[in-house]
Amino acid sequence: MTFNDDTQIDAGRVSVGGGGMGGRIAVGGGLGGLILLVITLLLGGDPGSVLGGVTGQDDSAGSSTSLQGCTTGADANRDVNCRVAATANSLDAVWGQQLQRQTGVRYVPPGVKLFSGSVATACGNATSDVGPFYCPVDRTAYFDTSFFQILVDRFGSSGGPLAQEYVVAHEVGHHISNQLGTLGAAQQDPQGAAGGGVRTELQADCFAGVWAHWADSTPGPNGGQPFLQKLTDRDIRDALSAAQAVGDDRIQRSAGQRVNPETWTHGSSEERQKWFLAGYQTGLVKACDTFSARDLNNPQIPR
Repeated sequence: MTFNDDTQIDAGRVSVGGGGMGGRIAVGGGLGGLILLVITLLLGGDPGSVLGGVTGQDDSAGSSTSLQGCTTGADANRDVNCRVAATANSLDAVWGQQLQRQTGVRYVPPGVKLFSGSVATACGNATSDVGPFYCPVDRTAYFDTSFFQILVDRFGSSGGPLAQEYVVAHEVGHHISNQLGTLGAAQQDPQGAAGGGVRTELQADCFAGVWAHWADSTPGPNGGQPFLQKLTDRDIRDALSAAQAVGDDRIQRSAGQRVNPETWTHGSSEERQKWFLAGYQTGLVKACDTFSARDLNNPQIPR
Protein backbone atom coordinates (compact mmCIF):
# COMPACT_ATOMS: atom_id res chain seq x y z
CA MET A 1 0.00 0.00 0.00
CA THR A 2 1.49 3.35 -1.01
CA PHE A 3 0.55 6.86 0.02
CA ASN A 4 -1.03 9.36 -2.31
CA ASP A 5 1.92 11.49 -3.40
CA ASP A 6 0.37 14.87 -2.76
CA THR A 7 -1.37 14.11 0.53
CA GLN A 8 -0.06 16.26 3.36
CA ILE A 9 1.33 14.52 6.42
CA ASP A 10 1.93 15.93 9.89
CA ALA A 11 5.43 14.81 10.83
CA GLY A 12 4.99 16.51 14.20
CA ARG A 13 2.60 13.70 15.10
CA VAL A 14 5.69 11.56 15.75
CA SER A 15 8.41 12.40 18.24
CA VAL A 16 12.04 11.48 17.73
CA GLY A 17 14.44 10.57 20.48
CA GLY A 18 16.51 7.96 22.17
CA GLY A 19 18.70 7.82 25.15
CA GLY A 20 17.93 5.25 27.76
CA MET A 21 19.17 5.48 31.33
CA GLY A 22 21.49 2.86 32.69
CA GLY A 23 22.06 -0.56 31.15
CA ARG A 24 20.46 -2.00 28.07
CA ILE A 25 17.45 -4.04 29.08
CA ALA A 26 16.04 -6.43 26.53
CA VAL A 27 12.43 -7.17 27.38
CA GLY A 28 10.22 -9.96 26.09
CA GLY A 29 10.00 -10.14 22.31
CA GLY A 30 9.18 -7.76 19.53
CA LEU A 31 5.71 -6.63 18.43
CA GLY A 32 4.29 -6.10 21.88
CA GLY A 33 6.79 -7.85 24.11
CA LEU A 34 7.08 -4.98 26.57
CA ILE A 35 3.36 -5.12 27.32
CA LEU A 36 3.70 -8.24 29.45
CA LEU A 37 6.37 -6.61 31.60
CA VAL A 38 4.28 -3.54 32.29
CA ILE A 39 1.10 -5.42 33.09
CA THR A 40 3.07 -7.75 35.36
CA LEU A 41 4.42 -4.75 37.27
CA LEU A 42 1.05 -3.02 37.46
CA LEU A 43 -0.63 -6.12 38.84
CA GLY A 44 2.07 -6.92 41.35
CA GLY A 45 3.66 -9.78 39.45
CA ASP A 46 7.29 -10.79 39.17
CA PRO A 47 9.04 -8.76 36.47
CA GLY A 48 11.76 -11.39 36.34
CA SER A 49 9.31 -13.67 34.58
CA VAL A 50 9.23 -11.43 31.51
CA LEU A 51 12.45 -9.44 31.63
CA GLY A 52 15.11 -10.64 29.29
CA GLY A 53 18.21 -9.42 31.04
CA VAL A 54 20.79 -6.71 31.05
CA THR A 55 23.17 -7.04 28.14
CA GLY A 56 25.99 -4.99 26.80
CA GLN A 57 26.48 -1.35 27.64
CA ASP A 58 24.39 1.75 27.32
CA ASP A 59 23.76 2.69 23.73
CA SER A 60 21.89 5.89 24.49
CA ALA A 61 23.97 8.68 23.01
CA GLY A 62 20.92 9.75 21.01
CA SER A 63 19.15 9.10 17.78
CA SER A 64 20.19 9.77 14.22
CA THR A 65 16.56 9.45 13.13
CA SER A 66 15.16 12.56 11.52
CA LEU A 67 11.76 13.60 10.21
CA GLN A 68 13.03 16.64 8.37
CA GLY A 69 11.53 16.75 4.93
CA CYS A 70 8.53 14.54 5.81
CA THR A 71 5.70 16.65 4.45
CA THR A 72 3.91 14.67 1.74
CA GLY A 73 2.86 11.16 0.80
CA ALA A 74 5.68 11.13 -1.73
CA ASP A 75 8.12 11.53 1.16
CA ALA A 76 6.45 8.62 2.95
CA ASN A 77 6.84 6.48 -0.15
CA ARG A 78 10.60 7.05 -0.31
CA ASP A 79 11.61 7.26 3.37
CA VAL A 80 10.85 4.72 6.09
CA ASN A 81 10.76 7.26 8.92
CA CYS A 82 8.32 9.43 6.98
CA ARG A 83 6.29 6.26 6.35
CA VAL A 84 5.86 5.68 10.07
CA ALA A 85 4.67 9.27 10.51
CA ALA A 86 2.24 8.99 7.61
CA THR A 87 0.93 5.67 8.91
CA ALA A 88 0.33 7.27 12.31
CA ASN A 89 -1.64 10.03 10.57
CA SER A 90 -3.71 7.43 8.73
CA LEU A 91 -4.33 5.43 11.90
CA ASP A 92 -5.57 8.58 13.64
CA ALA A 93 -7.95 9.29 10.78
CA VAL A 94 -9.38 5.77 10.76
CA TRP A 95 -9.63 5.20 14.50
CA GLY A 96 -10.84 8.76 15.08
CA GLN A 97 -13.93 7.75 13.13
CA GLN A 98 -14.35 4.04 13.69
CA LEU A 99 -13.70 3.64 17.41
CA GLN A 100 -16.39 6.14 18.41
CA ARG A 101 -18.77 4.97 15.69
CA GLN A 102 -18.47 1.27 16.48
CA THR A 103 -17.92 1.20 20.24
CA GLY A 104 -18.92 4.61 21.61
CA VAL A 105 -15.38 5.10 22.95
CA ARG A 106 -13.69 8.33 21.94
CA TYR A 107 -10.31 7.72 20.34
CA VAL A 108 -7.39 9.30 22.17
CA PRO A 109 -4.31 9.21 19.91
CA PRO A 110 -1.33 7.36 21.37
CA GLY A 111 2.16 8.77 21.40
CA VAL A 112 4.37 7.51 18.58
CA LYS A 113 8.12 7.73 18.99
CA LEU A 114 11.05 6.82 16.78
CA PHE A 115 14.35 5.94 18.41
CA SER A 116 17.67 4.38 17.55
CA GLY A 117 19.60 2.02 19.78
CA SER A 118 17.88 2.51 23.11
CA VAL A 119 15.13 4.54 24.68
CA ALA A 120 13.79 5.41 28.14
CA THR A 121 10.06 4.91 28.58
CA ALA A 122 7.58 5.02 31.43
CA CYS A 123 7.74 1.22 31.31
CA GLY A 124 11.53 1.15 31.76
CA ASN A 125 14.48 1.18 29.41
CA ALA A 126 14.43 -0.76 26.18
CA THR A 127 16.72 -1.34 23.24
CA SER A 128 16.24 -2.13 19.60
CA ASP A 129 16.61 -5.81 20.55
CA VAL A 130 13.04 -5.69 21.85
CA GLY A 131 11.58 -4.75 18.49
CA PRO A 132 8.62 -2.36 18.23
CA PHE A 133 6.54 -2.14 21.38
CA TYR A 134 3.72 -0.29 23.09
CA CYS A 135 4.01 1.03 26.64
CA PRO A 136 0.57 1.37 28.26
CA VAL A 137 1.90 3.55 31.10
CA ASP A 138 2.82 6.45 28.80
CA ARG A 139 0.44 5.25 26.05
CA THR A 140 3.17 5.41 23.45
CA ALA A 141 4.23 3.10 20.63
CA TYR A 142 8.00 2.92 20.08
CA PHE A 143 9.80 2.05 16.84
CA ASP A 144 13.38 1.65 15.74
CA THR A 145 12.86 1.42 11.99
CA SER A 146 15.95 -0.77 11.60
CA PHE A 147 13.59 -3.55 12.73
CA PHE A 148 11.90 -3.53 9.33
CA GLN A 149 15.06 -4.79 7.66
CA ILE A 150 15.56 -7.37 10.42
CA LEU A 151 12.02 -8.55 9.71
CA VAL A 152 13.12 -9.25 6.14
CA ASP A 153 16.65 -10.57 6.72
CA ARG A 154 16.09 -12.65 9.85
CA PHE A 155 12.44 -13.60 9.68
CA GLY A 156 11.83 -13.76 5.94
CA SER A 157 9.09 -11.16 5.69
CA SER A 158 8.30 -9.19 2.58
CA GLY A 159 9.91 -5.76 2.50
CA GLY A 160 6.79 -4.17 1.01
CA PRO A 161 5.30 -1.01 2.49
CA LEU A 162 2.20 -2.63 3.97
CA ALA A 163 4.41 -5.12 5.81
CA GLN A 164 5.96 -2.13 7.60
CA GLU A 165 2.66 -0.32 8.04
CA TYR A 166 1.17 -3.49 9.53
CA VAL A 167 3.82 -3.35 12.28
CA VAL A 168 2.88 0.24 13.14
CA ALA A 169 -0.84 -0.59 13.03
CA HIS A 170 -0.28 -3.63 15.27
CA GLU A 171 1.35 -1.55 18.01
CA VAL A 172 -1.38 1.08 17.80
CA GLY A 173 -3.78 -1.86 17.97
CA HIS A 174 -2.49 -2.46 21.50
CA HIS A 175 -3.46 1.11 22.28
CA ILE A 176 -6.98 0.40 21.02
CA SER A 177 -7.09 -2.62 23.34
CA ASN A 178 -5.92 -0.36 26.14
CA GLN A 179 -8.71 2.10 25.47
CA LEU A 180 -11.28 -0.69 25.33
CA GLY A 181 -10.04 -2.16 28.62
CA THR A 182 -8.92 -5.53 27.27
CA LEU A 183 -5.15 -5.06 27.43
CA GLY A 184 -4.92 -6.27 31.03
CA ALA A 185 -6.09 -9.70 29.92
CA ALA A 186 -2.55 -10.35 28.72
CA GLN A 187 -1.67 -11.09 32.34
CA GLN A 188 -4.17 -13.95 32.51
CA ASP A 189 -2.21 -17.06 31.61
CA PRO A 190 0.35 -14.88 29.77
CA GLN A 191 1.91 -17.87 28.03
CA GLY A 192 0.42 -20.77 26.14
CA ALA A 193 -1.36 -21.19 22.84
CA ALA A 194 -4.70 -20.04 24.25
CA GLY A 195 -3.35 -17.73 26.96
CA GLY A 196 -4.04 -14.07 27.51
CA GLY A 197 -0.77 -13.01 25.91
CA VAL A 198 -1.60 -14.70 22.62
CA ARG A 199 -5.16 -13.39 22.64
CA THR A 200 -3.88 -9.85 23.22
CA GLU A 201 -1.43 -10.07 20.32
CA LEU A 202 -3.98 -11.57 17.95
CA GLN A 203 -6.41 -8.81 18.83
CA ALA A 204 -3.77 -6.25 17.85
CA ASP A 205 -3.31 -8.10 14.55
CA CYS A 206 -7.06 -7.94 13.98
CA PHE A 207 -7.16 -4.22 14.77
CA ALA A 208 -4.36 -3.73 12.23
CA GLY A 209 -6.66 -5.42 9.74
CA VAL A 210 -9.55 -3.13 10.69
CA TRP A 211 -7.31 -0.16 9.95
CA ALA A 212 -6.32 -1.63 6.57
CA HIS A 213 -10.01 -2.10 5.70
CA TRP A 214 -10.75 1.60 6.12
CA ALA A 215 -7.38 3.21 5.34
CA ASP A 216 -7.87 3.77 1.62
CA SER A 217 -11.37 5.24 1.98
CA THR A 218 -11.17 7.39 5.12
CA PRO A 219 -10.72 11.07 4.24
CA GLY A 220 -7.65 12.88 5.47
CA PRO A 221 -7.78 16.08 7.55
CA ASN A 222 -10.40 18.64 6.52
CA GLY A 223 -12.08 16.10 4.27
CA GLY A 224 -9.05 15.68 2.03
CA GLN A 225 -8.16 12.60 0.04
CA PRO A 226 -7.31 9.43 1.98
CA PHE A 227 -3.68 9.09 2.98
CA LEU A 228 -3.39 5.76 1.20
CA GLN A 229 -4.06 4.54 -2.30
CA LYS A 230 -6.36 1.59 -2.94
CA LEU A 231 -5.07 -1.69 -1.62
CA THR A 232 -3.91 -4.32 -4.04
CA ASP A 233 -3.60 -8.07 -3.63
CA ARG A 234 0.13 -7.56 -3.36
CA ASP A 235 -0.36 -5.16 -0.43
CA ILE A 236 -2.34 -7.80 1.44
CA ARG A 237 0.30 -10.43 0.70
CA ASP A 238 2.92 -8.08 2.15
CA ALA A 239 0.97 -7.66 5.37
CA LEU A 240 0.31 -11.38 5.67
CA SER A 241 3.99 -12.05 5.06
CA ALA A 242 4.91 -9.89 8.05
CA ALA A 243 2.26 -11.54 10.22
CA GLN A 244 3.53 -14.97 9.23
CA ALA A 245 7.15 -14.01 9.89
CA VAL A 246 6.54 -13.23 13.56
CA GLY A 247 4.44 -16.25 14.47
CA ASP A 248 5.71 -18.09 17.53
CA ASP A 249 5.95 -21.41 15.70
CA ARG A 250 7.95 -19.92 12.84
CA ILE A 251 10.33 -18.14 15.21
CA GLN A 252 10.90 -21.32 17.20
CA ARG A 253 11.67 -23.29 14.05
CA SER A 254 14.03 -20.62 12.73
CA ALA A 255 15.89 -20.75 16.04
CA GLY A 256 16.35 -24.51 15.69
CA GLN A 257 13.90 -25.24 18.50
CA ARG A 258 10.97 -27.60 18.57
CA VAL A 259 7.57 -25.96 18.33
CA ASN A 260 6.25 -25.68 21.87
CA PRO A 261 2.83 -24.01 22.11
CA GLU A 262 3.05 -23.92 25.90
CA THR A 263 5.61 -21.12 25.62
CA TRP A 264 3.79 -19.04 23.01
CA THR A 265 3.08 -15.38 23.69
CA HIS A 266 2.05 -14.07 20.25
CA GLY A 267 0.30 -16.88 18.39
CA SER A 268 1.13 -19.07 15.42
CA SER A 269 1.84 -17.69 11.96
CA GLU A 270 -1.48 -19.02 10.70
CA GLU A 271 -3.42 -17.49 13.57
CA ARG A 272 -1.78 -14.10 13.10
CA GLN A 273 -2.66 -14.09 9.43
CA LYS A 274 -6.25 -15.21 10.03
CA TRP A 275 -6.94 -12.56 12.65
CA PHE A 276 -5.48 -9.81 10.46
CA LEU A 277 -7.80 -10.99 7.69
CA ALA A 278 -10.77 -11.08 10.08
CA GLY A 279 -10.28 -7.39 10.74
CA TYR A 280 -9.49 -6.53 7.14
CA GLN A 281 -12.42 -8.37 5.59
CA THR A 282 -15.02 -6.92 7.96
CA GLY A 283 -13.67 -3.59 9.17
CA LEU A 284 -15.42 -4.38 12.45
CA VAL A 285 -14.01 -3.97 15.94
CA LYS A 286 -16.34 -6.71 17.15
CA ALA A 287 -14.63 -9.14 14.77
CA CYS A 288 -11.55 -8.83 16.99
CA ASP A 289 -12.97 -10.39 20.17
CA THR A 290 -10.17 -12.89 20.58
CA PHE A 291 -11.00 -13.31 24.25
CA SER A 292 -14.32 -14.99 23.51
CA ALA A 293 -12.95 -17.18 20.73
CA ARG A 294 -13.01 -20.88 21.49
CA ASP A 295 -10.69 -21.71 18.62
CA LEU A 296 -8.04 -19.08 17.89
CA ASN A 297 -7.26 -20.76 14.60
CA ASN A 298 -10.83 -20.20 13.42
CA PRO A 299 -11.99 -16.59 13.92
CA GLN A 300 -15.76 -16.27 13.81
CA ILE A 301 -16.72 -13.49 11.46
CA PRO A 302 -19.73 -11.56 12.83
CA ARG A 303 -22.67 -11.11 10.50
